[in-house]
Amino acid sequence: MTPKELSLLVSQIETHIECWKQFNHYLTVARSKKFGPAQETQFLELKSILVQELESIFAAIESTTPSRDEIIQLISNTPSLHHLSETHENALRNTETQWHRIYIGWHSVLGQLKVKQAAAKTKKFWRKKI
Repeated sequence: MTPKELSLLVSQIETHIECWKQFNHYLTVARSKKFGPAQETQFLELKSILVQELESIFAAIESTTPSRDEIIQLISNTPSLHHLSETHENALRNTETQWHRIYIGWHSVLGQLKVKQAAAKTKKFWRKKI
């Protein structure tokens, strides 16, 4: 992977992580039971973006944590804010726990890519010196 491709992938994963933060926000919105049709639509659009970006990221890298199946399962198990608002508290906590595992997994992937990015910059620096 070229340094430019690596930089684009780092940016893409950073954006993906921001979308995961928004997903967690919607879990809180569902718990409050105070949402309207516009927020329901935004939640569905966010899920669409998450899945599309997921496929784009996995086309560029292989990652076991978080796994594609784990992420798709979470998104599939949260069909709507209305559904989440009617979910028992323990099930909602389980969803939040699963979300958190995925969120931390993405940060781990991001950290690994940033290490590679820094190593590539160092390697380029030393090539110029010699």
